[in-house]
Amino acid sequence: MKVLIAGATGLVGSAIVAQCKRNAISVHYLTTSKEKIEDKEHYKGFYWNPAKQEIDSTCFYGVDAIINLAGAPISNRWTKSYKQKILDSRLQSLHLLKQTIQKENINIKQLISASAIGIYPNSITNYHEENASTMSSGFLGEVAVKWEKAADEFLELGILVTKIRIGLVLDAEEGALPKMVSPVKYGFGAAFGTGLQWQSWIHIEDLARIFVYTLEENLGGVFNGVAPNPITNQELTKAIASTLEKPLWLPNIPKIAMKLALGDMHVLLFESQRVCSKKIEEEGFDFMYPNLMPALENLLEA
Repeated sequence: MKVLIAGATGLVGSAIVAQCKRNAISVHYLTTSKEKIEDKEHYKGFYWNPAKQEIDSTCFYGVDAIINLAGAPISNRWTKSYKQKILDSRLQSLHLLKQTIQKENINIKQLISASAIGIYPNSITNYHEENASTMSSGFLGEVAVKWEKAADEFLELGILVTKIRIGLVLDAEEGALPKMVSPVKYGFGAAFGTGLQWQSWIHIEDLARIFVYTLEENLGGVFNGVAPNPITNQELTKAIASTLEKPLWLPNIPKIAMKLALGDMHVLLFESQRVCSKKIEEEGFDFMYPNLMPALENLLEA
């Protein structure tokens, strides 16, 4: 089997590439940086520029499925122009892939596209499943809805479409966890706001395994990319401190302080989505890290 990955060199993409290697799946990958193009056995890079709608169409040769992770990071400050970049980068990538497949009459069986649990409304009490009818009216909700709609357009080409709504990804080196670990390590750790907001997290290895599992099992539709046991922000902060054997003594950080520091992006720290993983489990997927403490011990004590 051969898969084309857009966004292969990022946090999630790198983990998926490693999982593909373990499962003997060959990888073609797209990159906007010509310096990142490699040509190795079972791993070959191709140039593209979604903003200019440019792509090396030979990237599709022999490819059975596409894994799409392309899009500007949401962790940069949300100016008006950067918000537009977050949205445009996701839509332009999918549009370019679809147009090229259509124009070149390329036979692709499946598209597995990233989405985000930010599509669900902010709630302390709700437990969100994939069939939820109400979507978030916030910026992240708007992006995720349009992102998924763009992915669904591949159905018109007779391609199986799979969407993975990704939660808080825990990785030792990149993403949110190192930023949480740093203040705790130096004795300045604290929860945000009330600390009661739900954090639907997932270990990076489990997330990569979900993407590859839906590929190998030909699973279409929407799946939540989260572990079975979400926790609150307060619990997550305490668990990190416990794993590092560090005390927590500071009061919780007020929402207004983070809003002043981060602007609109502060919602990443304060929105609450308690998200269910039951659907992917019912398809036979077994989590390596269903519970937080073993996941943290694996990542922080390695």
